[in-house]
Amino acid sequence: MHVAHLSLTDFRSYSGVELALDPGVTAFVGPNGQGKTNLVEALGYVATQSSHRVATDAPLVRHGATRAVIRSVIIKDDRRALIELELNPGKANRARINRAAVSRARDALGLLRTVLFAPEDLALAKGDPAERRRFMDDLLVARHPRFAAVRADYDRVLKQRNALLRTGLPARSGKRRSARRQDDEAAFAEAGAGDVLSTLEVWDAHLVRHGAELLAARLELVDALRPLVAKAYADLAPASGAAELEYAGLSTGGTTDREELAEHLRSALAEVRRAELERGVTLVGPHRDDLLLRLGELPARGYASHGESWSFALALRLAAYDLLRADGGDPVLILDDVFAELDTQRRRRLAELVATAEQVLITAAVPADVPPELTGARFEVAEGSVTRAS
Repeated sequence: MHVAHLSLTDFRSYSGVELALDPGVTAFVGPNGQGKTNLVEALGYVATQSSHRVATDAPLVRHGATRAVIRSVIIKDDRRALIELELNPGKANRARINRAAVSRARDALGLLRTVLFAPEDLALAKGDPAERRRFMDDLLVARHPRFAAVRADYDRVLKQRNALLRTGLPARSGKRRSARRQDDEAAFAEAGAGDVLSTLEVWDAHLVRHGAELLAARLELVDALRPLVAKAYADLAPASGAAELEYAGLSTGGTTDREELAEHLRSALAEVRRAELERGVTLVGPHRDDLLLRLGELPARGYASHGESWSFALALRLAAYDLLRADGGDPVLILDDVFAELDTQRRRRLAELVATAEQVLITAAVPADVPPELTGARFEVAEGSVTRAS
């Protein structure tokens, strides 16, 4: 799989840009702040319909414009697919595949698969559990796009259930509390939720159904990733301890059976019912779980050095790449200003590990940041223009 063409309209700093791309290695080189990352961010967005840099779409639209458009031509097994995404902050995004409109933008997921390395990846080892949950869920969707709907359904039910729980909190004095409670009650009135206590069991059933599906998929994913992460980490940092993964959350007894997991989740919700009503929030479920990273006996978070944390984050991405590759076809590898963060040894090892990919896209501030093992096409990026070097 590779990207043959990228077109941007009013995306980030670009009013318009057209790029023809080839298989193999392509480097975008130029000073910081000139728009290199914007290019690869756009391709990451086509693959995941989210940005690795911001949580909402609004910053992706060029200042003064009302929408942004990303067009990409993907080649896989000699077949071409044109994907067009229209980003409309505050409204529903739109998608077209081979110029035919699809009912939902997420129907375009799966046509392009990418694995993106970026400085933000350090948060996988050092950051909050939400970063690692997103890593797992994004990889699930990359492998099986139907999980985009599963995740969206779970998030929708969770939001509605939390709002319902908040309406059941004892009345408190103060205008701020009253206003929030009124907003929650209005939201549920629109959804036809009815009385708080009589409706809670209905939302429990929805949460259990979608939560068990998401939980089972994550557990199976971690089992598949575990040996791949261990190998990738050993390749990147052979002198460090062994890298291990553990899914932390609801006690499941080791099962991945959907029905058994649903029963575990249903029982856990019953146990925390009183606490949830007192606090106004859902206390158990996949939204509170974590992926624990360990180096030997110690957790990576808080104990790993900066270099070890970087190696663990890279090992997670390399494992994701190997897993997607095993599913069929190389994903596009994107290395966004990664080599500048690595010492010489890790830089060389990473370059050797990714050199065989069908397509590698690199951003770098200076040519020296691109390892000699990764030679290929080069674009110079400066002052909003992208020029192919001779």
